[in-house]
Amino acid sequence: MRVNEENLNKKELRSRFKEMRSGLTLEYRRKMDYEIQSRILCSKEYSQADMILTYVSVEPEPDTLGIIHAAFVNGKKVAVPKCCDKNTMEFYFISSLDDLKEGKYGLKEPDTDKCKKATPTEKSLCVVPALSFDAKGFRLGRGGGYYDRFLKGFKGKSVGLCYNSFLRLTLPTDPFDIPVDIIVTENFFREIKS
Repeated sequence: MRVNEENLNKKELRSRFKEMRSGLTLEYRRKMDYEIQSRILCSKEYSQADMILTYVSVEPEPDTLGIIHAAFVNGKKVAVPKCCDKNTMEFYFISSLDDLKEGKYGLKEPDTDKCKKATPTEKSLCVVPALSFDAKGFRLGRGGGYYDRFLKGFKGKSVGLCYNSFLRLTLPTDPFDIPVDIIVTENFFREIKS
């Protein structure tokens, strides 16, 4: 049965996309993840970035571990987010996955006893998670608003990772939503024109 998504609110869409994502096989996701990672790693935005700010993916999100490992090999600084009070987040440098521990919402976060706080610059590339993106770069995330608050003051480039079948022409938005600069799927790498 096909669901008419046009009339769904953000909460209903989140449920819909989570259900769709859980229906993808591991083998299929791995193929798409490889294509997404290749597109990012071959981009000028990645090559020009001195710092990669990225979430640490959990199943069944688009995988970021390949990006993290490549950034280590390429001599780039890697910073991952830690959720803080008032639905904000801060990024901390990691030098290996051993610098992570389980944090809020069961996500892997930096161990702040071992990791130094990062100060993003204009040469930073921020990898942003979402359940879906629309044609204008707006995202449907988990609903906490963490990335919107962070991106509001971020001066570097933001890139959203998404499987192609999860893209939509439009998504419901709120005034505080911040779009990403670039969307990457297994099929394309696209800059969003403002």
